[in-house]
Amino acid sequence: MPIIAVGVTGHRHLTEIDKIMTGVERVIQRLVATFPGTNFRVLSSLAEGADRILANRLLDIPNATLWAPLPLPQDEYLNDFEDSKSKNEFTHLLAKAERKIELPFKNIRDEAYLAAGMYIIDNCDVLLAIWDGRPARDKAGTGQIVALARKRSLPLAWIYAGNNESMPGLRVSGEIRQGTITFENFPPPGREV
Repeated sequence: MPIIAVGVTGHRHLTEIDKIMTGVERVIQRLVATFPGTNFRVLSSLAEGADRILANRLLDIPNATLWAPLPLPQDEYLNDFEDSKSKNEFTHLLAKAERKIELPFKNIRDEAYLAAGMYIIDNCDVLLAIWDGRPARDKAGTGQIVALARKRSLPLAWIYAGNNESMPGLRVSGEIRQGTITFENFPPPGREV
């Protein structure tokens, strides 16, 4: 059976998760309808927020597998998570991975995160993002990964997350577009692979 590699990216700190999850469900429905009769390989670094939301939901699809490219050695990466609950969630998801990819060590965290994002872009057929639509604030941000996907004309589905709570000055609730979806270069449902 053919395999479609689905890369995931997005913001770590999200609000109005119910609206975002509605968007996620619609994207998953479209993904499954677009690529019938395929297995999905999820490529996720399992960071907090979008990476885990998308990985968890995609792994609910029968026969989906997980490949986890880690930006840092596992023990070091755990230091980037907020609390023990988050660390346990990461460990639980990582245990489900068919493959854990340990990337070459980078001394600078932004470079390590960019390397993980590049691994995902280099190995995916489709990219899913939970994102505010803004350019990246650093070289390893979601905007940078989406820009690379666009440059390569990868099929992209992104769920609007305009009230990313880590961005000062943005409205944190009541965002009308929250959870809306944009499809770019996405084939119509029922594509033969």
